[in-house]
Amino acid sequence: MKIGDKIKGKITGIKPYGAFVQLEDNSIGLIHISEIKTGYIDNIYQALTIGDEILTQVLDYDEYTQKASLSLRTLEEEKHHYQHRHRFSNSRLKIGFKPLEEHLPIWTKEALEYLKEE
Repeated sequence: MKIGDKIKGKITGIKPYGAFVQLEDNSIGLIHISEIKTGYIDNIYQALTIGDEILTQVLDYDEYTQKASLSLRTLEEEKHHYQHRHRFSNSRLKIGFKPLEEHLPIWTKEALEYLKEE
């Protein structure tokens, strides 16, 4: 078992801080409550139940104790591929720093004229 592996398992116990999983290779893992899904979980007992067969991803593995830190959240996020947006570099829409640079002298002149009037 190594970090990043996707392993099937069965939930054997649930505590307020996470769920214990018996993995298919007979090792034990823990899914911390923050790794169950993206966002806040009010009640872990409504999100998971003992006996559920699940697919998890290994976040960390301790070879000495043979215990794994697992995640369901990383697999959920893997399904949702969001288009990576460059906030200030979308030239097709004419947004970003270049239009600001072009308008800055105009805006400065307008502001100075306004201040002279007052």
